[in-house]
Amino acid sequence: MSLSVLDYSVLVIMAIVLIIGGYQFYFFCQRLVIIKSRSLHIFIDDWFPLYPIWVWIYTALYYPMIILAVFTVSSMEEFNYIALSFIILLFMHMAAFLLFPVELPKSWRQGVSGKNLSERLLKIVHKIDAPSNCFPSMHVSVAMLTALHILNNLPSIGLWIFLFPLLTALSALYTKQHYFLDVIPGAFFGWIAFKIFQLTYAG
Repeated sequence: MSLSVLDYSVLVIMAIVLIIGGYQFYFFCQRLVIIKSRSLHIFIDDWFPLYPIWVWIYTALYYPMIILAVFTVSSMEEFNYIALSFIILLFMHMAAFLLFPVELPKSWRQGVSGKNLSERLLKIVHKIDAPSNCFPSMHVSVAMLTALHILNNLPSIGLWIFLFPLLTALSALYTKQHYFLDVIPGAFFGWIAFKIFQLTYAG
């Protein structure tokens, strides 16, 4: 039986609550420091200068795509298993953040003065998001997992859906929110979480 408008409304509310709740675990890892943070800076990071305008991809594209994925599910049961895959991804990240903490250099944020709208939005991101919890990039992993779920339910969309994690990765680099070495493992984490979904959800 197909889902009704009310069903999808409920699922969107549940997704929003899960996103907000998930961030509490993310912030918990920022506050709990048990191992000294390290840097993953390599020469490739210098190929990506600060372009604050990319913050609009980093923020404005990210959440609507997650909500869009909700409208591709065909049953409440499928939504529960998809939600579980994101929860599994969250705990994978928590383990990485706590056991292999990586932090950005403070100098990367000093170039944001707030002189235009993009920089003002990026300063808000900086205020909310500490320069830790870098490895792997949760933005990229969530984007990859979201893209894989959308492709799984809408195969006709094709490989175009992977523009979402690609743009997310580029936005993470051009806003200097992540090192280059954060983004590829982030995509891999998202792929692992999706494979777990495939193994657990019968369909």
